[in-house]
Amino acid sequence: MTLRVSGSRLVAADGTPVRLRGVGLGGWMNMENFITGYPADESSMRSAVREVLGDDRYELFFDRLLTSFFDEADAALLADLGINCVRIPVNYRHFESDDRPMEIIERGFRHLDRVIRLLGDRGIYSVIDMHALPGAQNQHWHSDNPTHIASFWRHRHFQDRAVHMWEAIADRYKDDPWVAGYNPVNEPGDVEGRVVGPFYDRLVKAVRAVDPAHVLFLDGNRYSTDFTIFREVYENTVFVCHDYALAGFAHGGPYPGHTRGEWCDRDQLESTFTRRTAFQRETGTPVWVGEFGPVYTGDPETDAQRYQILRDQLEIYDAHDAGWSLWTYKDVGLQGLVHAAGPYMDRFGPFIAKKTRLGADRWGSTMEEAADQLAPLHRLVETEFPSWDPFPWGARYQTDDLLRHILIAQALLPEYADLFRGLSDEELIALADSFALARCVRREPLLDLLAENLSR
Repeated sequence: MTLRVSGSRLVAADGTPVRLRGVGLGGWMNMENFITGYPADESSMRSAVREVLGDDRYELFFDRLLTSFFDEADAALLADLGINCVRIPVNYRHFESDDRPMEIIERGFRHLDRVIRLLGDRGIYSVIDMHALPGAQNQHWHSDNPTHIASFWRHRHFQDRAVHMWEAIADRYKDDPWVAGYNPVNEPGDVEGRVVGPFYDRLVKAVRAVDPAHVLFLDGNRYSTDFTIFREVYENTVFVCHDYALAGFAHGGPYPGHTRGEWCDRDQLESTFTRRTAFQRETGTPVWVGEFGPVYTGDPETDAQRYQILRDQLEIYDAHDAGWSLWTYKDVGLQGLVHAAGPYMDRFGPFIAKKTRLGADRWGSTMEEAADQLAPLHRLVETEFPSWDPFPWGARYQTDDLLRHILIAQALLPEYADLFRGLSDEELIALADSFALARCVRREPLLDLLAENLSR
């Protein structure tokens, strides 16, 4: 059953074409602030919660959360929808510690092994995605970056650790037919674009020496949109694009309509998609959209437009025979197919509302929250530094990143952690179990939309 690349398609061992269509398991082995409601980045959050709970009870809560977040019921739901692939984001910290680099943590694989097995038992492939690498491969929270500097590209030490880790992962899963392949660097953000290409050359050679059979899923630079960094077309490789629609962001405008001065409709979605996947067509390699998907607001009229964005994107992908992985499966209500309810939301709901009011995580921010307070700083930057255009998206985004998503978000960490104070073991388990599927609310229009598409 091991997949391989054959021209512009993925095929099974018997040559049958396989188009991978599924979801990302965001917020699980790589936690993200908008997915489970915490502020800032994962390692900072974990450190703050550990300070409150102590080592043993910290382990109790987070191990239970990993167990409850995805189990047999979740795998069954995805299989019933017709999904045949789950992209599994992981944080390197499960497999290696900063204070003991190059030492693989065997225990860190236990949940990944469990979920790959659960999915495989139901005929669902897994793509292992390293979402957070040592030193952070991009500038944002989802690489567990507490700053705005992607140090991975600045220090060879971090790259050495990543290669060593992937050699260990490839060795572990080289004989697993339900692992579709490896996505070794999520959304690289190499500012000058000089290191990422040579690093991929090195990484591909190292992984192939251990596991020559599994497919490699390689993201382009600039958050998987720039493929000029590839100096060769590696064998048995899928070059992965990410395809978020501007109108589908939290700050997105009407659809069809204008978002921040740019028109967005179905034709624009297709034009953007074909531009982002030009490299794949030029090289005759498979087209796979590793991430895409709109943000939902709770407003019926707006969300109806967001569902139409998704419906249009899926039809475009179908027309181009493109595989895809929708972001994301489960969260606290912003994007997931299902979202948590019960004790966790009862306890942390007011905090999440405060975080939303402050626009303190990028994925849920419209960049208009607390506008009166931040407007003078935006004006200052625009007036004093009119030509400043920082990587990757310019001055307005950079200013918000530094002020909202780092400064304000980090200031919120003690408040979030303090909500764990005084809880019994049973209460901690109940918080974690709020993410179990039986406790979750299903986003039925989204589930119906996916089921209809997948049934074709």
